[in-house]
Amino acid sequence: MKSSIILAAVLLVSIISCAKDTPQVKHKSNMSSSKENLKNIQVVNEEDPVCHMKTGEFLKDTAVYKNKTYGFCSAYCKDEFKQNPEKYAKK
Repeated sequence: MKSSIILAAVLLVSIISCAKDTPQVKHKSNMSSSKENLKNIQVVNEEDPVCHMKTGEFLKDTAVYKNKTYGFCSAYCKDEFKQNPEKYAKK
C-alpha cells in the first residue's frame, strides 16, 4: 500500500513537471503575418519550434538564427522565438 502511494506521488510530480515544459502558445485571431503561405523557402524545421504546428502547408513567416532559416506558422510564434532562440532552436 505504501509503495502504491509513493508511486502515485512520483507519477503525479513527473506529469506536472512535464506539463510546465509544454509551450502555452495562444495564437491571436488578428496576427500580422501575411495571409499568403510562403512558397519555395528552405527551412531547417518541419514544425513550428514554438507551437509545434506543422509548417509545411502553413509557412507564414521566417527568421534566421545562426545562419539557419526557421519557419513559423505566424508572426506571433516568430516573435516568441526571437525572444529566446536558444530555447527553441534545433541543437
